[in-house]
Amino acid sequence: MSAPTYKVLNPATGEVVEEFPAATDEQIEQALTAAQSAYEAWQTVDINERAKVVNKVAQLFAERAEELGKIMTTEMGKPLAEAIGEAEFCKDIFEYFATEGPTLAADQEIKSFSGGKAIVQKLPVGPLLGIMPWNFPLYQVARFAAPNLMLGNTIVLKHAESCPRSALAIQQIMDDAGVPAGAYNNVFATHDQIATIIADSRIQGVSLTGSERAGAIIGEQAGRNLKKAVLELGGSDPYVVLDSADVSATAEAAWGFRIDNTGQACNSNKRMIVMDDIFDEFVAELTKRAEGLKAGDPMKGEEGTFAPMSSRKAAEDLDAQVQDAVSKGATLHAGGVLHEGPSAYYSPAVLTGVNKEMRAYYEELFGPVAVVYKVSSDEEAAELANDTVYGLGGSVHSTDESRAAKVAQKLQVGMSNVNVASAESAEMPFGGVKRSGFGRELGPLGMDEFVNKRLFFVAD
Repeated sequence: MSAPTYKVLNPATGEVVEEFPAATDEQIEQALTAAQSAYEAWQTVDINERAKVVNKVAQLFAERAEELGKIMTTEMGKPLAEAIGEAEFCKDIFEYFATEGPTLAADQEIKSFSGGKAIVQKLPVGPLLGIMPWNFPLYQVARFAAPNLMLGNTIVLKHAESCPRSALAIQQIMDDAGVPAGAYNNVFATHDQIATIIADSRIQGVSLTGSERAGAIIGEQAGRNLKKAVLELGGSDPYVVLDSADVSATAEAAWGFRIDNTGQACNSNKRMIVMDDIFDEFVAELTKRAEGLKAGDPMKGEEGTFAPMSSRKAAEDLDAQVQDAVSKGATLHAGGVLHEGPSAYYSPAVLTGVNKEMRAYYEELFGPVAVVYKVSSDEEAAELANDTVYGLGGSVHSTDESRAAKVAQKLQVGMSNVNVASAESAEMPFGGVKRSGFGRELGPLGMDEFVNKRLFFVAD
């Protein structure tokens, strides 16, 4: 038996709660065999019958939301109320695909100029590998698994090493909902075993949500083996504020989105770009919200407290980025305190004066740090917004909708929003461009990735 590599380490205390052994090579082979065998049967089940199973999965996420929330809070420090909300969002995602899936996957007749009848069919492709991150332990799995189970694909799921209880809880939901044995297989795979799985001829595609570095590795392995890949990677999303009738309310909305999930979201508003005439007031309002916050128990989520980051290393890495900026002239208005170990508490911060000489200008700050930039024109705002290697999402805010829309049209991102931080719901496609990856999840596009768009032509 391999040494334990999957473990629950409570970031609020630094305590190792439970450890799990990594899968053996024999267990990986069993999962691949089961996924292939299940695919041969699952793909033949009518999509409306598959929908009944997927809908049952949805209901179980809702019924077990509190239990699932407590698991996530223990594993990665997510405030309990947010964790329960994540489980409930998974219900919405599975429900959406159960309801809309049969229509989204329906045959599409296309015009033929040579006679005959031409139809594009959307068919499953086979077993898929999903590699999931720790920051949203349920939601990330849901948006990958729901459309593919509806299509008739089967899944081998490798979750983050820090979320084994979440991984097992999802497997239990799949089993209890009646997902056929082998159609969803959780594996505590090692990195070497991931490469083996991708190379295996039974696997037809791989989806990864994770870091830019992980995406480069998995993308290379997928390409080498001629496998389709979907990569949802990092982001440094711009949040452009052109004007405001109520700066306090505008700052409140920006701050709330930035510290959601303790700032550990790919599409968080990591770069706030604010017009010069309201800049000082905006920064002061953010600072007011950051000051005086105390480390709190994420299970309680008391007002005036903040939760830990996912791990001590994550907190230390963020602190190094902020300290680099401060050492080179940036201003830390509030927060930015790394608490003593072994916990992973890092006080939410407000940072201005960041420039191109600092790591914080180009690197993703994956934690509760609001970086605010001052601009003096719409053109300057758009130029700064696009001065990044990332292209996940972004938003533009103004009392003049047409003005905001004009700037939002210029954003080089996969998701551009006007007067809302992010249009997040089951029916809205999610994904990016540039080094934020490629492919889409959720919405109608979520069923278009791992699908055989087969032409079926019948001659006259």
